Amino acid sequence: MQVNDQASDDMLRVAIRAVRAGSGNLPQVLDELTAAIYTTDAEGVVTHYSRTCIAFAGRTPRVGQDSWCVTWKLYTEEGEYLPHDRCPMAVAIRERRAIRGVRAVAERPDGTFVSFQPHPTPLLDGAGNLVAAINLLAEVGDRRQAGVLRVQAARCRRLVNLWPDRQRALIALAEEYDGKALAMERRH
Repeated sequence: MQVNDQASDDMLRVAIRAVRAGSGNLPQVLDELTAAIYTTDAEGVVTHYSRTCIAFAGRTPRVGQDSWCVTWKLYTEEGEYLPHDRCPMAVAIRERRAIRGVRAVAERPDGTFVSFQPHPTPLLDGAGNLVAAINLLAEVGDRRQAGVLRVQAARCRRLVNLWPDRQRALIALAEEYDGKALAMERRH
């Protein structure tokens, strides 16, 4: 679901209040929000997530097992692989500061992609100790996602020269990315 900046800020405030209250209704509060949103402990291990995260990530996050993020795979907007331990949530937790203004691309297990803007926010106690973190994943529009797909297509075409034995597969993948991008662009 696409979320504007004001709505993202409002939903984050609601979720942060629920986390700080420490009540048992955190899962319910997260599920009532329309964005993919999740929490981690101070080490970055996922502790709660909204049902919207499942649709967003294309997988069910594993509480107590997944670290840093609920997504399957991550990439920069330029199409470079982004390990989870270097994702915006990991940076926010390590540096104990909110990260804003970055974008990323999540790959789902079914091979589809979603462009998004994360809002990782560490939560500190009164003494300044990191106690948890929360992240809202706001999808960006089709036009931006189409651009990301075009970048992926170009990258596949560049790889053709490096891996001639995989030429057909890479060209087919590039054509698939271009086709998806064209379909998105035609919607506008």
